[in-house]
Amino acid sequence: MAAHRKPRQRSLGGGTARTAATIALAGAATATGFDGTGHAEPHLSAAQVKAKVDKLYEEAEVATEKYNGAKEKADRSEERLDKLRDEAARKTEGLNSARDALGSIAAAQYRSGGLDPALQLALSDDPDRYLDGAEFAERAGDRQAQAVARVRKQLREIEQLRGAAHVELASLKSRQAELKRHKQTITGKLDTARRLLSQLTTAERTRLAQTGGAGHASRSSTSPRESLTTPGSAAADAPNSRAATAVSYAYSKLGSPYVWGATGPDAFDCSGLAQAAYRSAGISLPRTTYAQIGAGRRVARSELLPGDLVFFYSGISHVGIYVGNGQMIHAPNPTAPVRLAPIDEMPFAGATRVV
Repeated sequence: MAAHRKPRQRSLGGGTARTAATIALAGAATATGFDGTGHAEPHLSAAQVKAKVDKLYEEAEVATEKYNGAKEKADRSEERLDKLRDEAARKTEGLNSARDALGSIAAAQYRSGGLDPALQLALSDDPDRYLDGAEFAERAGDRQAQAVARVRKQLREIEQLRGAAHVELASLKSRQAELKRHKQTITGKLDTARRLLSQLTTAERTRLAQTGGAGHASRSSTSPRESLTTPGSAAADAPNSRAATAVSYAYSKLGSPYVWGATGPDAFDCSGLAQAAYRSAGISLPRTTYAQIGAGRRVARSELLPGDLVFFYSGISHVGIYVGNGQMIHAPNPTAPVRLAPIDEMPFAGATRVV
């Protein structure tokens, strides 16, 4: 069957692309500007740099979710294309067998007189037209007519499969072009953020990393010590065992690096962490934030329980896993690893209870 198949196309957005896009704060210290001259930034205060970097990370995360959605669709297109090619290969083998059998029938007829139709069938550039020919039809009895009908049906099915594969291949190429565009947007914004961060002192970058480097300062009136949530208490307060499993998984990934497009087990983006946490509990979530918010029952902020997914920004471009006491575990951005943070550090957009 392999002889009938084209080589599998290499999927975009794999581990290499993910790793290349990782931008750690340590790397920002030595980062330089783009293309040498012509991109010098005016001197900015630490607060101005933070504001610009926060905005760049928010925009990069929007592009990341679009990338994730396009990649999910590209992966499905690639799977469908493989299945179509496999099915076409199987049907081609079946067609060859049917033609051989039909040729045997025709050869037997030739022995009783007339031009060998088996040879004509084997050499014909258009077997379907040949099978419509009066000479063959006149020689065909009921048994032969059934065999002819089967060959015609297989020919039509193979042509349909080839047409569907052609359409799917065009779709895949379009998705791959879309992936490339989103990747360029993401890397451009992350590079700009890195260049801005390189203007800060080591102490300023450290303070930025400690605050997560994104969103707004916490408006919570609860002190850090009072708001701390332990893994055991968060899991115990979850509404069911699957939510508890997702919470425990999120705690186990604290400190893992942020990598755009990553879904674990060692690195994550925000929606990748949510997906991986619930995958550990046997639940399949969609890949993107804007799809994940519709994957369960919407709940009010006042009703949040550990395991609920909490979403941020008007475009639903960021997600975290609520763990209780006003806190979540999330993958913030390239300046900070998976961490525990208050849910009021970013504009709250809604929440979903998956199970």
